Amino acid sequence: MRGRTALLLLGMGLFAGCAQRAAKPQSPETSSGGDEGAKVTRREKMPRNYLGEGLASFYGPGLHGRPTASGEKFNQNALTAAHRTARFGTCVKVMNMENGREVEVRVNDRGPFVDGRIIDVSKAAAKQLGMLDKGLARVRLYRCGSDRVSQVPVEFWAVPA
Repeated sequence: MRGRTALLLLGMGLFAGCAQRAAKPQSPETSSGGDEGAKVTRREKMPRNYLGEGLASFYGPGLHGRPTASGEKFNQNALTAAHRTARFGTCVKVMNMENGREVEVRVNDRGPFVDGRIIDVSKAAAKQLGMLDKGLARVRLYRCGSDRVSQVPVEFWAVPA
């Protein structure tokens, strides 16, 4: 009985190994037809300062005054944010895609640590974006203009010895 079962499994394995793979469907970006009104956002059509889009959340009262990943104390009333990869001090323009409101924030922390989220903003930034009630908003991120340099607070400057 075991011999038949082993032979049957071996035969099924051989047949499965010889089967053709299913063809991968073409993505809307590469499919023929040239439909210019496609709903897919193409990377090459986005501006160079585009950083991405996704869900934003805000953090505030529970962390106010505690140190951030940059060493700076978190201030829920400042226009700051937490981003996974942007350098500390980077200026990021956050646009709420639901209502069109925008705010420029300075990255001073790491996060968000929840899947599906792209940025955590301070309570003050969330208020300007109009997302305090919902707590989450669909946003698009851009680097601030090249002529604008974010400043690290004075208390974090290196003091010459």
